[in-house]
Amino acid sequence: MSSETGAAEAGVAEAVAEDAAATPLLEPREGVPPVVADEAGLARVVEAFAKGTGPVAVDAERASGYRYGQRAYLIQLRRAGAGTALVDPIECPDLSGLNAALDGVEMVLHAANQDLPCLAEVGIVPESLFDTELAGRLLGYPRVGLGSIVETVLGYALEKGHSAADWSTRPLPEDWLKYAALDVELLVELRDALFAELERSGKLDWALEEFAAILATPPKAPRADPWRRTSGIHRVRNRRALAVVREVWETRDRIAQERDLSPGRVLQDSAIVELALNTPKTPAELLALPSMKGRGARRHQSAWLRAVTKARGLPERGLPEANVPGDGPPPAHRWAERDPAAAARLTAARAVVTTLSEQHNVPAENLMQPDAVRRLSWSPPSGPVSAEAIADALRALGAREWQIGLVVPPLARAWSEL
Repeated sequence: MSSETGAAEAGVAEAVAEDAAATPLLEPREGVPPVVADEAGLARVVEAFAKGTGPVAVDAERASGYRYGQRAYLIQLRRAGAGTALVDPIECPDLSGLNAALDGVEMVLHAANQDLPCLAEVGIVPESLFDTELAGRLLGYPRVGLGSIVETVLGYALEKGHSAADWSTRPLPEDWLKYAALDVELLVELRDALFAELERSGKLDWALEEFAAILATPPKAPRADPWRRTSGIHRVRNRRALAVVREVWETRDRIAQERDLSPGRVLQDSAIVELALNTPKTPAELLALPSMKGRGARRHQSAWLRAVTKARGLPERGLPEANVPGDGPPPAHRWAERDPAAAARLTAARAVVTTLSEQHNVPAENLMQPDAVRRLSWSPPSGPVSAEAIADALRALGAREWQIGLVVPPLARAWSEL
């Protein structure tokens, strides 16, 4: 273990020991700011934040579980010299002017992948990023939720309780606004502390490479068959029943979008599976199903029955395939019989990653993405084992240079010995 790594682990242990004496953070320093909900207020925020200094903390509150999609219903920002701003992106849907005023400024987010898509929808697209959750992972913190890491690193206990609230509510309650303001109150201070710790541990370059990779990653393409992710679909055994799942799922999605409701509030996944397993033919049969007792399910009973009827009447060629081949390797538990050499490579690769994870105090999934390990082990470069070929293959799979530098030398040795 290097002295830098040892010092970092000692720092984590010391911070965890101080965790028990955390000071409750009950009020924002300048109080709860008013919610900006018009162009004049937004112009004042843009001016203030353009004059501020240093990184800007950014957070967003969504209404997951209540509304359709993942749009932001409140955006919080904080910067030295500007204070905290709470912006209503429903009333102020174009924040590109604010983004332009912060051109080149580092934006600090916690779990950036969760908020970047909804921020981009309103015109906030960071050019420089610091992700405090990811920094915490690279430093080996056992708990990296915002409240936990603020408590561990800075010694303050954040208010909890409103993260899963319906942020589309208007007007937003005062205690919710306080919670939202406190989410960015210490984010820059947390960033500074983690930055210093990354430097001391020799992991700063790793983190900067990870942050750049997040910003460079394009938006995810829509899934080809999103209905196949219905919870409990593994119980559906034949193509006709799968057609029911598809038709009811698509009907639910259309209704949810029209009503701006989370699909689960229109009809739960368990009800979709129950409809597929029982295929009711009449309204009475449909309403007799246990999952049809809820108000949302009964409200659209005729739509569900039409979807089931449509699926029952589809010709054979219109039924979905029972299994759609993936673009990756088969499940790892089948490798031993299908390709023993690949199974041996995977076992060796996982052992290398596990050892490095323990040595550097970094979660294995952050040290090297499990999907990249599987794909490389199943389809390795052709020819003799070569560190250069393995590095090129990992690079093509999206691995970062710091990951390649750590993993490739021991992996090449391990595979050479097979």
